[in-house]
Amino acid sequence: MGGRHRTDELDDGYSSSREPARRRRGGGGKVLVPLAGSVAFAVLLGVAAFVIIDRDRGGCSGDEVTLRVNASPDIQPALAQIADRFNKAGHEIGGACANVKVSKAASATVAAGLSGGGKASAMDLWIPDSSLWVSGVRAKNPSAPKPSGSVAQSPVVMAASGSMVSNLKKSFGEASWSGMINATNAANVDGPGRKVRVLALDPSLNAAGLGALLAASGVATAAGVGQEQLVGAMKTLSGSTVKDQQALLASLGVKGRRVPLGISSEQGVWAFNNAKKPEVPAVPLYPAEGTFNLDYPIVVTTTDDGVREVAEEFAKELGTAAARKTLQDHGFRTPDGKGGTAISESGGFQAKAPQALEMPDAKTVARMSQSWSRMNLGTRLLTLLDISGTMAQPIPGTGLTRMQAISRIATEGMKLFPANSEMGLWEFSTHLDGQDVDYRETVSVGPLTETVDGALRRDLINQKLATVQAKATGDTGLNDTLAAAYKMMKDSYKSDKINTILILTDGAGNDDPPGMSDQEIVKFLKKEFDPEKPVSIILIAYSPDATKGKRQMDALAKATNGDAYIAREVLQIRKFFLDGMARRLCSPNC
Repeated sequence: MGGRHRTDELDDGYSSSREPARRRRGGGGKVLVPLAGSVAFAVLLGVAAFVIIDRDRGGCSGDEVTLRVNASPDIQPALAQIADRFNKAGHEIGGACANVKVSKAASATVAAGLSGGGKASAMDLWIPDSSLWVSGVRAKNPSAPKPSGSVAQSPVVMAASGSMVSNLKKSFGEASWSGMINATNAANVDGPGRKVRVLALDPSLNAAGLGALLAASGVATAAGVGQEQLVGAMKTLSGSTVKDQQALLASLGVKGRRVPLGISSEQGVWAFNNAKKPEVPAVPLYPAEGTFNLDYPIVVTTTDDGVREVAEEFAKELGTAAARKTLQDHGFRTPDGKGGTAISESGGFQAKAPQALEMPDAKTVARMSQSWSRMNLGTRLLTLLDISGTMAQPIPGTGLTRMQAISRIATEGMKLFPANSEMGLWEFSTHLDGQDVDYRETVSVGPLTETVDGALRRDLINQKLATVQAKATGDTGLNDTLAAAYKMMKDSYKSDKINTILILTDGAGNDDPPGMSDQEIVKFLKKEFDPEKPVSIILIAYSPDATKGKRQMDALAKATNGDAYIAREVLQIRKFFLDGMARRLCSPNC
């Protein structure tokens, strides 16, 4: 039943006929006349006290029925204010007093609990910051409740320090998702990323971060941007993600070599400016192509009929003019996009709601979330470096030997991997560690930040690459080397990482007759490849003769769901590495 307010409060002239039935006393006994006045006076005092207390409670009596609301932390203060008014108004539901308690809980945490991936929250009503979380929950748990309306709205925007906006526009242009892709494309070393650093919110934890990623991806796909650019952008963003929106906005005022550009909700910018009161406020920048909105859906999770009635009554309250004004005063827009005085034509804010992009379907959202997760899986990479005699030959028109070029390729590629990667380096030719042993471990596989022989593993690998020399009399003992490397990587496989063998050579031909033949190594790899523990091979060759071995290169890579490339210039290497990273999105079924 709907809520109602008590209407049986007493007037100044007390009448027993208006007393609630449960308070009436029956009986026909006689009372001594002198005592009658005293008793009547006492009764009147008691009734008056009841009325005063009842009025303080808004005219509601009886037991309480409590609605537990879990809300996104950004909107919780506004909802708590609305709930306080609601409680004081005294809504009676099913003969009991409705009481709403609003707690804050991170939307990602609640979503994980509802999906079965975490501890479920004790709640009756959930108001996350975005329907994206609800879609994710329902993708894993189809029986999960659907949203029933929206409380408020806040567009996903870019943000910059007010003191840096003019410099940002010179380097970046007007705010746009296509501009963000260009500035974060790891393959474009000469792009706007040289002057602009994009700070992103972790899409796995923050709806504004996921919304920005979906918007950028959709705009890029519509414009025909290649996958390597999207992968390059995700790779860059994965190295500059911030978990907390307030921390991100605070960092926008820090001056450095590059101008910082952040991602936030519009309300987040307003809240930061009002709570932190920075000397130079943050400014929202509205993407030219439009944007997604955080929509703060209402999700009733209780199975109790009485509590559900309170939830429905409170949902109606959230749609009232008073509630919407409270939300606007906290920097939110109403569900139809209208902002209050807080979001006005000042400080970079715009009163008119930005163009809303169409929300992608649940499968697209799930696919993007999965891509982000796989892109951020750790890397475990063993590089096999060819140091055979032919690597000493010069490459016409470059002033470099094959060895020098390949070393530069490896050094350039390593720049794309974060500090938490695990890497190692082997050299291969023939007879490097005694007779018929065609390889030697130059740097063991392990964390780049680990100290090895007094130096960080990353620095040690770079040092070895910079000083490596070709073995003048060495042949190319690739096949035996690859067999040993593959067995080692498979035996020490780590499931929380992408396990890869990278071969850098001037050609895939094997000229070590006592060892495995080309046919035998391909057969060996096919047998050893395990889809449950995939170790893929990426092969990059660089020399005028590399095309002669392309067929064997492809065979080696295909046997492990890997890929093979022939480089014609060092600048192509970033693209090859990014292509290799893109494979983790489909591994092991590429």
